[in-house]
Amino acid sequence: MLWVKTFHIVLIASWFAGLFYLPRIFVNLAMETEPAAVRRLLLMARKLFRFMSFIAVPALLCGVWLWLAVGIGRGQGWIHAKVGVVVLLIVYHAYCGVLLRTFERGENTRSHKWYRMFNELPVLGMLAAVALVVLKPF
Repeated sequence: MLWVKTFHIVLIASWFAGLFYLPRIFVNLAMETEPAAVRRLLLMARKLFRFMSFIAVPALLCGVWLWLAVGIGRGQGWIHAKVGVVVLLIVYHAYCGVLLRTFERGENTRSHKWYRMFNELPVLGMLAAVALVVLKPF
């Protein structure tokens, strides 16, 4: 079980690195006008999205293993709240993919300021998830 926890923490940290950095690339894409720079940023964004999508699967599977097979949180309310937070983070991840495709088509209409605000959402998600796991408030 400790190995599964270890992998879960490392994989989640890697997934969050992508969740934190991809919207930051979107900020730069929203401000960039030079075609070569846009192409370079889109390449970075595509590679990062592919990596974070790949890494999210085993991260989530380790979490499900800990919850269902090992029984961590079983019968406690905090685990249901954490699963809710994780679902919202998965939706955020998927929406990042939608935004990436919008940039690839050259159809972005949002400002860099909007992406700066959007970039803060996974921080709140991580704070909520960690607080629920550590504090187990209910």
